[in-house]
Amino acid sequence: MRAAEALRLTAAASLPNVETLHLDAMDYVPSAFRKLYTDFYITLVNSYPTLWGMLYQRSSEADPDGPMQKLRRAVERLGTGDLRKAIDAFAPDAIVCTHFLPAEMLMHEIRRERMTVPVWVQVTDFDLHGMWVIPHMTGFFAASDEIAFRMRANRIEAQRVHTTGIPVMPEFTQPQDRQACAERFGLDPTRPTIMLMGGGAGVGKLDEVAARLMQLEHDFQLIVLAGRNEAALARLKIQAVEQPGRLFPFGFTNEVALLMACSDLVITKPGGLTTSECLAMGVPMVVYAPIPGQEERNADYVLEQGVALKAVDLISLEYRVRQLLAEPERLTRMRECARRLGQPQAARRVLDIVQAQLDCRQSETIPVDH
Repeated sequence: MRAAEALRLTAAASLPNVETLHLDAMDYVPSAFRKLYTDFYITLVNSYPTLWGMLYQRSSEADPDGPMQKLRRAVERLGTGDLRKAIDAFAPDAIVCTHFLPAEMLMHEIRRERMTVPVWVQVTDFDLHGMWVIPHMTGFFAASDEIAFRMRANRIEAQRVHTTGIPVMPEFTQPQDRQACAERFGLDPTRPTIMLMGGGAGVGKLDEVAARLMQLEHDFQLIVLAGRNEAALARLKIQAVEQPGRLFPFGFTNEVALLMACSDLVITKPGGLTTSECLAMGVPMVVYAPIPGQEERNADYVLEQGVALKAVDLISLEYRVRQLLAEPERLTRMRECARRLGQPQAARRVLDIVQAQLDCRQSETIPVDH
């Protein structure tokens, strides 16, 4: 949803003649199916991560024409009619899917020749799960050259594959003044600053992690984003009273980019969008306890590129943070790597490619007066 919103907002800001609509496919599927995709997934990754990793790998390798995959797609298609009505009401010239679910739903319509609108797929991780390889798509947008290579290896025609990066919200594409941002939040712009992120739902025992980090003898400021986890935020605020000028807790906020501009290091779960936002801002990471599956693949990517360290538990996290605070030159090298690797203009690249293809199609249909 965040990648889709990034595309919508980028189009609104930079393409005044383009009208966009952001639809959530989960609003058009049966409630039981929606609950399976959301509540069950969150429970699984939090309580049984090893099982989720196994399911991730098995489903990626599954025969797309196998009985289980056919059953899954049949259930998905129960919501296709309502989604088609919403699409037809808007009458788009092109569709970009930032999740495989709507792309699969629309693929069925294309195959039945009930839909002729070009559909593009934006992969939102530094990995290519088998469910993203969907026939009858006009094109695919890859997070990296390796993912583009994997797309071609999965028999997607080279001309349909484009390496763009993962779209991030416009605020992550703009240069920010550290001093001004720090003053906005009552931070000292000259002190090393670490940001601890728990995601929009505030997943993870952030108050315990913060308490552990506050015990370090190094001089630094700690920003903690608790998201919508009100209980964790309340405990963090109590800690902040005991750590004046060092601990800065926040609940859900739309100013993450400004807080990130104040930060020298981000501690985060390695989701595809969060990782891309850090890279777009040129901020190195410690990726914390990645769940098996897409988060492990994302972690592998940033580790290989030299922009992150990995912490498997709280002890490991403390060690990594100690390392980086004691070796500021290492942190500087990681920041330089992050700046080189970041793709802040990914959303604009995607939109430019889609519009160029539409312009090409339109020119082919205009009759030439001889």
